[in-house]
Amino acid sequence: MISKIDRKATRERRHLRVRRKISGTADCPRLCVYRSNSNIYAQIIDDDARNTIVSCSTLDKDIKTKHANKEAAKEVGTLIAKKALEKNIKTVVFDRGGYIYHGVVKELADAAREGGLQF
Repeated sequence: MISKIDRKATRERRHLRVRRKISGTADCPRLCVYRSNSNIYAQIIDDDARNTIVSCSTLDKDIKTKHANKEAAKEVGTLIAKKALEKNIKTVVFDRGGYIYHGVVKELADAAREGGLQF
């Protein structure tokens, strides 16, 4: 009998595999991306101090598009870059969260780069 593949579990395994290799420091924090069916979330995290420095999502009042599409990802990317530059964060390590670097994740990363973040 064929069993159904648990996509969430495979994504979490990919994410843990990536997280073994990268981590955020105070000098170069980690830009973490999470996408659900309805929203997109981005956080800049210092793993040494174990705190979130900056966060942004489609649930924020500054974001006009309230869906998990490419336009919303662009808005979230530019807003996270703007908030990070206000806190003097210029370089980050990009953590795609186990997702394929395509579509919404790619648009968010490109918008953050255009906003001034380097990774």
